[in-house]
Amino acid sequence: MGGRSKIVSLFSGCGGFDLGFLGGFSFGRRHYEKLPFEVVWANDLNPAACATYRYNVNDDIRCGSVWDMMETLPECADIVIGGFPCQDVSINGIRQAENGSRTNLYKAMVQVIERLQPRVFVAENVKGLLMSHSKDFYSKMVRDFEQINGYRVSHRLHQAADYGVPQVRERVFIVGVKGVNEFKHCEGPRRDSSSWMTAQAALQDLEDDPEEPSINHIWSKAAPSKEQGNRRLRADRPATTIRAEHHGNVQFHYKNDRRISLREAARLQSFPDNFIFQSRMREAERQIGNAVPPVMAWHLASALQEYVS
Repeated sequence: MGGRSKIVSLFSGCGGFDLGFLGGFSFGRRHYEKLPFEVVWANDLNPAACATYRYNVNDDIRCGSVWDMMETLPECADIVIGGFPCQDVSINGIRQAENGSRTNLYKAMVQVIERLQPRVFVAENVKGLLMSHSKDFYSKMVRDFEQINGYRVSHRLHQAADYGVPQVRERVFIVGVKGVNEFKHCEGPRRDSSSWMTAQAALQDLEDDPEEPSINHIWSKAAPSKEQGNRRLRADRPATTIRAEHHGNVQFHYKNDRRISLREAARLQSFPDNFIFQSRMREAERQIGNAVPPVMAWHLASALQEYVS
């Protein structure tokens, strides 16, 4: 493959999905090599997320409504990626499905794919799409992607912990490939749950460190509250799913009498330690919880290389 394949990134958030496709970062004891991709256009609505993206991934992100930014798209791209907003179908959300304005943003992604005709597209969203309250909407959404001329579309639920992310996090990936070959969804190298990375393995070196704002090692002081706000990590297991909207009620540390820090939450999402969030605590919590884990994205991107060449 000559040169780098060009990526258009929609609903980019702080950049977890994009970082995974770019590679060239370290997490845990492993370095994830640089991949032959480059982001040529990115967009997000949230100014705080855009600030974090600019600092860590790429200066050139268009901040604003995706509909308003359509006219700035490049003429072509090799790959279109996007994790469109999921609150309308999330298990913890209000479950509006097809009636939700945010989830229907997938139609913007359909429009971009139709316009740019990339070799590959990848859409990501929550497991809630597969539940009964969203089943009809999910079927319609997949049909809309399948009806884009020239693509073979496959979709599958993936478990982040299978890929070396220290978190139990299930997400749907819809992949379209231009041509006759359907994408063969990769299997995570840690399919046996006994080999999953634990919360302690990911966080142990930070256990007793004092707060340090420069690396986002600060934590919410919210007191215990019912259900979601009273969960505690298990040292011998991956973390439960890191959420975007928890109003400071993030999980408690497995050992210490405090909630996990932003840095620890970022590690549980597989962000490298040099990825610094450029916002206050609540905005950073949203960015971390909304992100596609970079390590998970890296494995997917690696498997997609042969379909782009």
